[in-house]
Amino acid sequence: MRILVLNGPNINLLGVREPELYGSMDYLDMVKMIMDYCNEKGVEAEVRQTNHEGTLVDMIQDAIGNFEGIIINPAAYTHTSIAILDALKAVKIPTVEVHITDPDTRESFRKISFVRQACIKSVKGKGVDGYLEAIDILLTNL
Repeated sequence: MRILVLNGPNINLLGVREPELYGSMDYLDMVKMIMDYCNEKGVEAEVRQTNHEGTLVDMIQDAIGNFEGIIINPAAYTHTSIAILDALKAVKIPTVEVHITDPDTRESFRKISFVRQACIKSVKGKGVDGYLEAIDILLTNL
């Protein structure tokens, strides 16, 4: 199985950005953790990050025929991007939404997730370990 792990804006600043919320692990260590876990599970994975909404849409569209599952942390675009929602709905690839923090316990504007409508499950508030849970969810559902 091949999965695509997509990360939106500012996820590249893990370990620097509000470590009291997002933890001290940096982005490259998180990518290594995800890749190591995928290798243990016999899953081929590709992890990507961008700060640009259109690039995320392009990455989702490019997943057609290349990946059986998507894990997405759209970050701030969770609450604003209908374009990402539409892309996920269009490609019809099973997708799990991940959030390092629990948006439901934060500012009111973070409680809305447009992308959730296109996802088979959401994992939130479990730190970077939420990505590992998302991998297991895809393995169970594919």
